[in-house]
Amino acid sequence: MGNEAHPILKKPIKVLALFSGGLDSSIAVKVIQDQGIEVLGVTFTTPFFGAEKAEEAARRVGIPLLILDITEEHLAMVKAPRYGYGRNMNPCIDCHTLMFRITGRQMEERGFDFIISGEVLGQRPMSQNKQMLHVVAKNAGYEPYILRPLSAKLLPATLPEKEGKVDRDRLLDIHGRGRKRQMELAVHYGIMEYANPAGGCLLTDPMFSKRLRDLFTHEKETLVRDIELLKVGRHIRLDGKTKVIVGRKKAENTVLLDLSRPEDAVISVRDFPGPVCLVPHGGDEKTLEEAAAICASYSDAPPEAEIVVRCRVGQDTRFVTVKAASKEAFQNRMIGREAGE
Repeated sequence: MGNEAHPILKKPIKVLALFSGGLDSSIAVKVIQDQGIEVLGVTFTTPFFGAEKAEEAARRVGIPLLILDITEEHLAMVKAPRYGYGRNMNPCIDCHTLMFRITGRQMEERGFDFIISGEVLGQRPMSQNKQMLHVVAKNAGYEPYILRPLSAKLLPATLPEKEGKVDRDRLLDIHGRGRKRQMELAVHYGIMEYANPAGGCLLTDPMFSKRLRDLFTHEKETLVRDIELLKVGRHIRLDGKTKVIVGRKKAENTVLLDLSRPEDAVISVRDFPGPVCLVPHGGDEKTLEEAAAICASYSDAPPEAEIVVRCRVGQDTRFVTVKAASKEAFQNRMIGREAGE
């Protein structure tokens, strides 16, 4: 028995997949799994997007999923992206670079072999042309290890292809914005449900982007709480230092109270139903009276009546009597105003 030859155990090839949960990333995973390669999905959370879509898709395609909160690094990047913004406040090129960089660090720490993504050459003319795919991979610091299975035959061979860890002949040559081939492959792989490629990131939303731009303009330090506040209520700029956020419904009133801090002013009408209004970081007496008048204008108090408004800052509560402000007087100061407001 001691003289018998023992087969050399071959180390399994393991891959990290940037996994958004969309059709492209799901098919990229399947193409790689077809070669007997182990895949661990990687997705990210920030105040601007979550992992729900990726979690659901990972269950459907049958891969484990690593969820990383990258808020600190991502927010710093969003404030000053090297390659600027898209149509709104979406710094897609810098965002993809950051995601590849973080995934590359995970690859090294966990002993994985390379990284894949579902990017398709030419699908997004500005961020997924051949030059920008190269720029993203190079700036991430892991270019030799970044493989895009759906368009690999149209791109230079990567290190895992050269080393024989993946068979280049079994990769794909998809190009452009059409999704016919992806949909055919979805049928082939039994992927019957998949998320719409649009949406999911608040940085692509025009209204949210206006609010974020205003926040960056007027606040030197931006906290996660400040980002969360952008998602609720009507935002009205009072002056260069102060804005008031008006709850639009009961659920938003609750969110504003939950997000409030001792230094904020919390304003509400005493004797009539109405919204909760929040003035982040408070303000001087004149500013808070203006905020109180705006709060009164959204309440059920009679027009032209003198209205008692409650203003709480920390443990200190006082009451001021105001007349409701005319909506015409402040609507042009709304940040990211919605139609009909």
